[in-house]
Amino acid sequence: MPRVETDGAHAPDQRFMLSLSRRAPHRKTPKITLIAAGSALALAGIAAASVAAWPGTAPAASADAASFAGAQNMADSSAAGSVSAAVSVHQLKVSEAAARQAALRQAIARRRARQAARGRAEARAAAARGAARAAARQQASATPAASAPAAMAPVTASGSPQQIARGMLGSYGWSASQFSCLQPLWNAESGWNASASNPSSGAYGIPQALPGSKMASAGADWQSNPATQIRWGLGYIRSVYGSPCSAWSHEEAYGWY
Repeated sequence: MPRVETDGAHAPDQRFMLSLSRRAPHRKTPKITLIAAGSALALAGIAAASVAAWPGTAPAASADAASFAGAQNMADSSAAGSVSAAVSVHQLKVSEAAARQAALRQAIARRRARQAARGRAEARAAAARGAARAAARQQASATPAASAPAAMAPVTASGSPQQIARGMLGSYGWSASQFSCLQPLWNAESGWNASASNPSSGAYGIPQALPGSKMASAGADWQSNPATQIRWGLGYIRSVYGSPCSAWSHEEAYGWY
């Protein structure tokens, strides 16, 4: 081993080298360098972890996306089904309302048709009754004087028309009970008014003779004398119906006698 010179000329250099050799093992790395190195290592680790984890996480992400898409499709299908159901219910209600309106219109039309038919039938029946009534009266009153009692001479009767008629019933072979039918019969026909005239048919007087001039066979004063009109009317009733009650039954059934 060479000897180390320790003379005065080399003492400072040796001391300097010795100082360096002593300080070198204990010198610290700067903090900036450590931080930079740590950051680089951290970034490298994150990148490596990402690269390592990517293939394994891709199927999971795809599964999540597929699940979300399926849920969205189900939600869309449910919403579409709800809208379709609401539309169907609305259409059903509209159809039911239209059906009810159509049924109501048909019922109204049928009712109006029945009313019109009934009106036409009543008009025809009224016309037939009027024609039959006129024909019956004309036929029965062809010779009204023959229906009156032979002993019955023109007389001047007193009292109301009802009293005169009640007093004549026995002359035709009827009891006083027949007046209960004669009274409503001529109430319906003329109201026991000797001047009653039907402008549509021409019937006249208490018994509503058609025409009124037929009562001239019972007396010339047929236009104003209730007794003459009643005499003719009772003769007509006896020749056609037999009694006032039979005539009243016909009046109730057909509206004329």
